[in-house]
Amino acid sequence: MATQSPFSWLSDAADKLRANLPADLPQALTPPPWAVQELQQRVVLFLNHVLMQEPAARERLQRQRGRSVQLHWRDQVFQCQFTPAGLLDVAPAEQPAKAPDLVLRVSETSPFALARTVLQGDKPAIRIEGDVQLAAEVNWLIDHVRWDPEEDLARLIDDAPAHTLVQTGRRAVSALRDFVQQRTTPKAPS
Repeated sequence: MATQSPFSWLSDAADKLRANLPADLPQALTPPPWAVQELQQRVVLFLNHVLMQEPAARERLQRQRGRSVQLHWRDQVFQCQFTPAGLLDVAPAEQPAKAPDLVLRVSETSPFALARTVLQGDKPAIRIEGDVQLAAEVNWLIDHVRWDPEEDLARLIDDAPAHTLVQTGRRAVSALRDFVQQRTTPKAPS
C-alpha cells in the first residue's frame, strides 16, 4: 500500500499556480541587469574558491587560459573565461563580440524540472557547440571537482560541530532527493 506524502498539497498547489500564470509574467520577473551581473560575479567567486582547493583542476585550466565558455538557459547568458592562474573570470561585456570557444545550452526550460533533475543527482540535458577538447575539460571538472563544505565550515566553528552540521545537511538533502524520486516515479497499478 502506497502512503501519500503529507506535502502532496504543496505539489498540487505549485501545479495549479503554474497553470494559471499569465503569459507575460516571465517578462515581469526578469531581474535587472545589475542583479544578473552581481549574481554572475558571486558564482565566479564561489567556483574560484572551489578551484583553489583543487591543484589538478587549476593545472588543467591553465592550459585553457584565454578561452571562454558561454552558458545559456532560457533568456539568460553567462560567459566566463579561463585565466592564466587556472581560475575563472566573467567575460567583459564591453569587449568586441568574440565568439565563445564553447557554448553550453541547457535544454530544460522549466526551473522546476531543472531543480528536480539536479536533486535526483542527474545532469540536465545540454546541447554542446564548439571545441570538443574544451568540452571534455569542462566535463572533467564537473565530474571530479567537488566543494567540501565541511572543510570550510570547520575553519569557522571547529571540526566536530562542522561534521555534525554537514552530516545533518546531507541527510536532509538525501531525504529531499528520495521525496522527489518518489514523486516522479510512476506508480504501479494496484
